Amino acid sequence: MLTLNNLKSPGANRDRKRIGRGQGSGWGKQAGKGHKGQKARTGGGIAIGFEGGQMPMYRRLPKKGFSNYLFRKHFAEINLGTLQEYFKGNTVSRETLTAEGFLSGKNKNLPIKILAKGDFSKSLTFDGIEKFTKSAVTAIEKAGGKINHTEEQTK
Repeated sequence: MLTLNNLKSPGANRDRKRIGRGQGSGWGKQAGKGHKGQKARTGGGIAIGFEGGQMPMYRRLPKKGFSNYLFRKHFAEINLGTLQEYFKGNTVSRETLTAEGFLSGKNKNLPIKILAKGDFSKSLTFDGIEKFTKSAVTAIEKAGGKINHTEEQTK
């Protein structure tokens, strides 16, 4: 009787290709590697970046300077103009920004940086915000706002 547990489809489970096991296997003699040459040898092939003996590109180009790419610190950036338009409330903190949808995804856990892009005239109080640009600080103070520094900021 044919049921689901003994149902077989021809060709569903193929035997693995056993290379170099004699002429009868169809993969004997050169075992799919052609005739002689570097790529036919054991461990054969050329290294990545090898240019046939010519000085390779990675050695021709100058290596100079230092890149801070690996060590940079990421911030969740928020513009003052955006806060002016959409922020409802008087105190700006991580909790209020998350509640109003300014921070989402990975930005919820990143330190926050306030940028001075856009017009700003609201007098807001900033609590627990890690970083401000100099122009953002002047814009906030000019608008009558206040920045409450945490202990980490003063260090």
